[in-house]
Amino acid sequence: QAQLVESGGGLVQPGGSLNLSCVETRGVIFSHYWMAWYYQAPGKQRELVARISIGGNPEYADSVKGRFKISRDNRESTVTLQMNRLTPEDSGIYYCHSRPVGSGSDAWGKGTLVFVSS
Repeated sequence: QAQLVESGGGLVQPGGSLNLSCVETRGVIFSHYWMAWYYQAPGKQRELVARISIGGNPEYADSVKGRFKISRDNRESTVTLQMNRLTPEDSGIYYCHSRPVGSGSDAWGKGTLVFVSS
């Protein structure tokens, strides 16, 4: 099972940008994992923000299309979420998620907090 550590969250003003990073620290074969970012707003369920396939093809939630970009670096075992034109509705805890191709267990990071406020 992968072990994921997120970073990059913080306080940002509306219209601003943040870059979140997630690094896999157990040394699994990172290129064999689908990777994704989820977020959870206070009092709400966790929702998919973006995911990226083992081939590097991204998918986005409608709410972030055109504003967020997910990318992966298999050599560095990292997945990054570039977030632009942030709004208060983007505030929440952002979690990194991995799913192996074939057998194995999903993994979650502990999350990083994003707070968009003036």
